[in-house]
This record gives sequence, structure tokens and C-alpha cells, in this order.
Amino acid sequence: METVARAEGPLALTEIMSATSLPKPTVHRILALLEGSGMLVREPGGKRYGPGPRLSALALDVVSGAAWRAPRHAILQSVVDQIGETCNLTMLNGTDVVYLDRVEAAWPLRLHFQTGSRVPVHCSASGKLLLALMPLRTRRRIVDTLPLPAYTPNTITARNVFEEALKRIRKDRFSTDNEEYLAGTVCVAVPVENDKRCVPAVLAVHAPVTRMSLTQALAHVPTLRRAAALLVGTFPDASPPK
Repeated sequence: METVARAEGPLALTEIMSATSLPKPTVHRILALLEGSGMLVREPGGKRYGPGPRLSALALDVVSGAAWRAPRHAILQSVVDQIGETCNLTMLNGTDVVYLDRVEAAWPLRLHFQTGSRVPVHCSASGKLLLALMPLRTRRRIVDTLPLPAYTPNTITARNVFEEALKRIRKDRFSTDNEEYLAGTVCVAVPVENDKRCVPAVLAVHAPVTRMSLTQALAHVPTLRRAAALLVGTFPDASPPK
């Protein structure tokens, strides 16, 4: 499971044998058990293995567990106190962005997303950032098959335009949602990344345009980056940048 989970893409039987130094009958037997339990899935054609729904759910449970949630929530609360708008912490699960934690601003007009809520990857600031910072091969495999439905007039639906946007985001290391998912709402996201540039999650702030323009949201990037440097230490096997 560790070998498949850490891989940039689905692995063939021979690749798993090489990575684990286990004989073919043993690997074949283990893969059959893991596939049967939903921990792994096989690609169409049945030659490569990737994380299954149970393994993905298990990973989400680990990173959103109570022991880790308290310090993360405190950091999020501090950012919200500074900025005055709602902040959230997200990660990628399949082709959806999943909310790990969220702190609402004290405004009567606000969006309500619970922990565990999902939003589309292609039109959210967090989703675009997570895609942009992936290894190129992994990103291309996802983007090539990703549907790009329009949620608002601002949603990017042309694949070439979307790919160019991801290139800019990778260079800038922040991302925006300019009313691309919900009309009247803007968002800015920064990566939570360790010293090896591993990105376990993304930190974002969003607000109605009636209170915060995209330009105003971008002014909060330094504050978000400082908080992200603290948040990285709350993830297993991650440490603050050196």
C-alpha cells in the first residue's frame, strides 16, 4: 500500500515487485487481497494498480484526525482573526478538493462548507494549486481526462487555457478563484509545503466580492504563507521549511 500510495501514478505488477523486493506469487496474492478489500484498484485493462476508495478514505481520516486537528484549527483561527475572512485547509482526493478544516469569519454573509465537503478541482483556487504543483507526469495524466464543466461565466473550460493557467500558478506558487466556482466569491490559496516541496495541503481565504476584491485578497498572500509555514508541522512526516 505504501509503494502504491507514494507512486506518481498507477504501478504495474513488475514495478511493485521491484520496489518491494518481493517474489511475484507473494505480490500477486497481496494485490488480490488489497483489491478485494477496496484498498487498491486496477486501471481499465487490469495491468496497473492505484489507491482504492478505502485507502483514500483512510488517508483522509489520518490527516484530519483529532490529534492533529487542534493545532491546525488554532492556526486557522489566528489567520481568520488577522484577515477577517473565512479560511480553510484542503487536500486533493481523487479529482475533488476535500476540506480538512475550516474557520468561519464572524460575518452574517458567508458560505457554509463542513469538514469533508468537496469542491471541483478545476475551478477552485485550492484545486488548481494542488494540480499545478504535482509532478508533470501525474498532472498531465489527470488533466488529460479531467472534465471542465462551467459553473460560472468565469470558469476555465478550454483545456489549453487551463494548462497555461497551471503553468503560471506553478511559477507563482499561489492560485486564485476569480468567481470561477461560485459567482460573487473570490479566493486565494497558498501551498502548505515542507522543505522537500512536498505539498500535503493548501491554505486558502475566500470572501464575497462585496467585502473583498481579488486584489484585496492577493494582499493577504504574505499572511497566508506565514501561516502555511506553521501548518506544515502539523502533518505526519512533514516539517517546517529550513
